[in-house]
Amino acid sequence: MATIPTDRSPDSTLAFLRAGYRFVGTRCERYGTDIFQTRLLLKPTICLRGSAAAELFYDTDRFVREGAMPARGQRTLTGRGGVQGLDGDAHRDRKAMYLSLMTPIAVRRLGQLFADEWQARLPTWELSGTVNLHTEVASMLTRAVCAWAGVPLSGGELDRRTADLQAMIDSAAAIGPRHWRGRLGRRRGEHWAGDLVERARGGSLSPPDGSALRVIAEHRDGAGHRLPRRVAAVELLNVLRPTVAVARFVVFAALALHDHPAWRQRVRDDEDATQFVQEVRRYYPFFPVTTARVRRDFDWQGYHFPQGRRVLLDLYGTDHHPEVWPEPELFRPERFAGWSGDPFTLVPQGGGGHLTGHRCAGEWITIELMKRAVTLLTEDIRYDVPPQDLAVDLSRMPALPASGFVVTAVRRTG
Repeated sequence: MATIPTDRSPDSTLAFLRAGYRFVGTRCERYGTDIFQTRLLLKPTICLRGSAAAELFYDTDRFVREGAMPARGQRTLTGRGGVQGLDGDAHRDRKAMYLSLMTPIAVRRLGQLFADEWQARLPTWELSGTVNLHTEVASMLTRAVCAWAGVPLSGGELDRRTADLQAMIDSAAAIGPRHWRGRLGRRRGEHWAGDLVERARGGSLSPPDGSALRVIAEHRDGAGHRLPRRVAAVELLNVLRPTVAVARFVVFAALALHDHPAWRQRVRDDEDATQFVQEVRRYYPFFPVTTARVRRDFDWQGYHFPQGRRVLLDLYGTDHHPEVWPEPELFRPERFAGWSGDPFTLVPQGGGGHLTGHRCAGEWITIELMKRAVTLLTEDIRYDVPPQDLAVDLSRMPALPASGFVVTAVRRTG
């Protein structure tokens, strides 16, 4: 039996926070392998990257999610009791609830709500002179997804809800003030979402049939029980928060159009637009890693995985693996021409199947919103990109261009 290479540090938590997205990949290259073991948050952890590793990682006979996410992430990013930490029948039941929301018609409707929000903001953008794209898109996505989900927003509520959702997204791998902002945002968000669920159940709020709020409020598990208020709140936020996180992908799409202007014309073709969006998702940093625990002892490729061991899959490293993606550090959307759709090679939002695995149920929403944004950026408006710091620091998780991508002189084309 081969010995898994071991990182030399007695605990690598601080090294992980310093290296960010490159933590796993750098060590895999150092040891000449796609697997090594270390300690993170004082717990033994096996780190993996690559498509074969992703296929292993999403084998539900070998791994479970219960207890895998560190408590810091649950207190900020995901909450407790949500679909991310479930296994077996409970996971399939909860995942089916989410997938029932993701019909093609529903996905297109959310895309249209987002596009309508964008068009409604344009007069303000034209007058303001300077627009921070990340700030604006996050706000637009909050309003759009709340309308889509049947969640009412009062006139002065948008900024507060956007800030709380953004704090959850920004804090999962943070320490200090960012982490505490995320915890506060999580507490406020769950209290707000829980009240919405109770109002929907009590009849004082009537969300539309098929909306996320109604579906989650009325959902019953295999035993016929409604979700507890807190769990229902977590699951409602699991619709709103990931949608707002797509603002980061929209900013990266704008950055790619800026750095590769020849694609501004090419994305007007739907096939090229799809290739462009997929390459943005592959190339730019989104969520760095995901975690699971070994269900029971097993051996893989000559390595032993003991029961209960935490395992970390490098999503960013898999999307940049040179054996999977030739010249991975080059932005080349044409690599997706004729792509097979292998669920273990492109994994920015998780891998494997949507129904039985832990791949993000909102992936279709992400692609729809990104394609809408690309159309709006290339066909509906013109703008200038002034000098600014567009560097993407891979040690910061989640990452963004330092400036948030500022545009000026916005004007409509029509």
